Amino acid sequence: MAARVVPERLREILPRSVVSALLVALFLCRASLLAAQESPYIVTYDHYLEEPGSLEVEYFSTFGTQRGGNDFDAFWTEFEYGATAWWTAEVYVSGQTTFNDSTIFTGTRLENRFRLLQREHFVNPVLYIEFENTNAADKILKEVEGHDVESDYAVSNAVLRKEHDHELEMKLLLSSTFKGWNVAVNPIVTKNLLPSEPWEFAYAVGASRPLALRASPNRCNFCPENFIAGVEMYGGLGDTQSPGLHDTSHYLAPVVAWNLPSDWTVRLSSGFGLNDNSHRLLLRWGLSREFSGFGKVLSRLFGGRL
Repeated sequence: MAARVVPERLREILPRSVVSALLVALFLCRASLLAAQESPYIVTYDHYLEEPGSLEVEYFSTFGTQRGGNDFDAFWTEFEYGATAWWTAEVYVSGQTTFNDSTIFTGTRLENRFRLLQREHFVNPVLYIEFENTNAADKILKEVEGHDVESDYAVSNAVLRKEHDHELEMKLLLSSTFKGWNVAVNPIVTKNLLPSEPWEFAYAVGASRPLALRASPNRCNFCPENFIAGVEMYGGLGDTQSPGLHDTSHYLAPVVAWNLPSDWTVRLSSGFGLNDNSHRLLLRWGLSREFSGFGKVLSRLFGGRL
C-alpha cells in the first residue's frame, strides 16, 4: 500500500517517521473527503452541519401533481452558513408556479441548527429551530405536518396568498453513521403563533449510503464514491386536538446525490404518495455549491471585525 502511495525515491530520502506521517495525513484527507459529502436527503436532516466559515447556496424545485386542481412547481433557494462548529444558520426564500394560474412569491424561513454533543456518538442529536413567514400558497412541501393533505393545495393562488402563516417549527435531528450507512430520524412539532392554533406533529426518516466507501486515488466525476443513494419517508401525525394518522398524508421517496469534486452537488428525489390524502407524485431536484472560506472573506471586507 505504501509503495503505491509514496514513490520509492521519496521513501529513500525521507525518514521513516516522516513517511508514516504523510501516510496518516493522506488517510485523514481521504476520510475527510468522504465525510464532507452532501447527503441525498431533501426532507430529512442528518447530524452533519456546515463547515465553520463556509457558505452553501442551494436551489431546489418540487413538481407536484394535483387532483382537483392544477399541477405546480414550487421552488426555493437556501443560503446556509457555518457560523461555528456547533451552529449552522440558514435563510430560505420560496415561490411557486401553479400551471394555468400564476407565479407568486410565498415567503421566507430562518433556520438554525445546534449540535448538542461536541464529539461523534453512536446517535448524534441536533436541535433544529425555524421561524416561517409564509402564505398559504407555499407548496415546497419541505415538511408535511399535522393534517396537511393534497386538497389543501388545490385552491387558487389568489385565495391562498391572502392567508399568512407565522410558524415556529422545531425538530430533534437524531442521526447515526455506521459502516457507511446513515440513518436519520426527525420528530417534528410546529406551532402557528396564533394563540388559537394547535401544535402540529410530523416525522421524517431516512437511510442512505455511498455506492463505494473507498475513495479513488484519481480525481473523477463518475467514481462510485461520489454517489450516495437512499430513501426517505415523511408525513403528518395530526395535532394536539386530533393526534394520529386520521386525515394525514405520507410519502416514500428514493433519493440520490451526486457530489462533484468541484464542490457542486446534484440531488434527485421521486416521492410517491402512500394514501388517498397524498399527492400522487412529488418530483424534486436540487443543485448546490459550497464556498469554503466565505467567513474569512467577509472578515477581511469588514476589517477583521467579524
